[in-house]
Amino acid sequence: MISSTFSILALPAVSLALSQQQPLYSSYDFNPLEHLAGIAPYFEPNDPAKDPSPPQGCHVTKAAYLVRHAAINANDFDYESYLGPFASKLKNTTTDFSKIPGLTFLATWKEPDVKEQERVTRTGKLEAAQLGVQLSYRYPDLRLPKRVWSSTSERTTVSAEALIRGFETDEDEIELVQIYESKESGADSLTPYQACPAYSSSRGSQQSQAFAKKYTAPILARLRAQAPRFNWTSDDVIGMQEWCGYETVIRGDSPFCSLELFSPDEWLAFEYTQDLMYHHNTGYGNDVSGSIGYPWLNATADLLATPPESDDQDIYISFTHRELPPTVLVAMGLFNNSDLTGANDINATMPTTRINYHRQWVSSYILPFLTNVAVEQMNCSASYGYQNSTDPTYYRVLVNRSPQVLPDCYDGPLESCSAKVFQNFVQERGEVFGDFGGACGVKYSNSTNVTGFYQNQTKGETVGKR
Repeated sequence: MISSTFSILALPAVSLALSQQQPLYSSYDFNPLEHLAGIAPYFEPNDPAKDPSPPQGCHVTKAAYLVRHAAINANDFDYESYLGPFASKLKNTTTDFSKIPGLTFLATWKEPDVKEQERVTRTGKLEAAQLGVQLSYRYPDLRLPKRVWSSTSERTTVSAEALIRGFETDEDEIELVQIYESKESGADSLTPYQACPAYSSSRGSQQSQAFAKKYTAPILARLRAQAPRFNWTSDDVIGMQEWCGYETVIRGDSPFCSLELFSPDEWLAFEYTQDLMYHHNTGYGNDVSGSIGYPWLNATADLLATPPESDDQDIYISFTHRELPPTVLVAMGLFNNSDLTGANDINATMPTTRINYHRQWVSSYILPFLTNVAVEQMNCSASYGYQNSTDPTYYRVLVNRSPQVLPDCYDGPLESCSAKVFQNFVQERGEVFGDFGGACGVKYSNSTNVTGFYQNQTKGETVGKR
């Protein structure tokens, strides 16, 4: 009887044990859309996983945002180099993909209509409007912006208009001021890299292509074994992986994002290929990056330091292209692979023969569509341990809502930066990066090292709700 009772009681325990063979605390999860570098749809990686809310006892008094334009149909270079050639090749092939497991979708897949390249997608407009709503909720006590700035490209102005529609509560409250994209503007622009002769848009392609050749080799071997009649190339692999991002922001999803087509490790390799390019193009691998980005940092510090009674705005928002935000991060010293190591050879941290999985410079985190770099000014007079500070003003930086710690500038609540130390920080960065004209080798006349258009009070056009 005892034995029988024990057996009956033991059965549920055995069943329970068998049902708990899965990991207790976590399971592997991977989303390719968060590893597409500059063509990643907007997301907030929360890296580090710090609370985006102001520190306890602090409240934001002013803020400035630098925003990349929202998701577009396709970048011209990407379409002409990878997307278009692969779509054309697929259209003209005699390979019957319907009979090839894992590639059957290629038999019926049709290229999205991207005749008007560089145009902001519906997804992009929606996400920009959502960002406007989000900012209005984040800063309910700050005055509505009177002006929002953008460069003159259609994709930046359309993105800015969408944000304004999400931000303003009534029609025609906020003006959009367009800043001309000039090749002789000096630093007084939202596209200063265009006015920097030392900057080259093709820089980084050599390093990127070197690693692309390496990581695509085993993928090509697999694809050639599956479909030997299709003339697979490295560019085809890159094209398919890029279609994952672009098709998603156009159609809402994409079969190219399937983990059965490319494994997580292969997506990480694609991401690293892009990281190499951005590192050498607008990151620490380019000597002029900091000098291109510093003028915005310096102008922002001046704007935020202006007393509210002397300023008609609490929130400054500017729209630009993908090149400027990374250079601003370099000027700030953020996402530096060599930080805290004492190493001087920054390029050694981004080898072309293997992936540095522990790098800080991850372009998917830094540069998705609609990426935003923010500098917040805070009053922390009620923060524990800081109530008796002579000046209760502190600053902090957020990248896609994720708080970042500035190097040598973290003496405030939750590693924010006091006003005095922040002022010194900006000045010291200026001693390194403040000579835009000299670093860029400017030869044209009337150049400037200063971003001054915020102070011009230029009247813009209001944006209707339509």
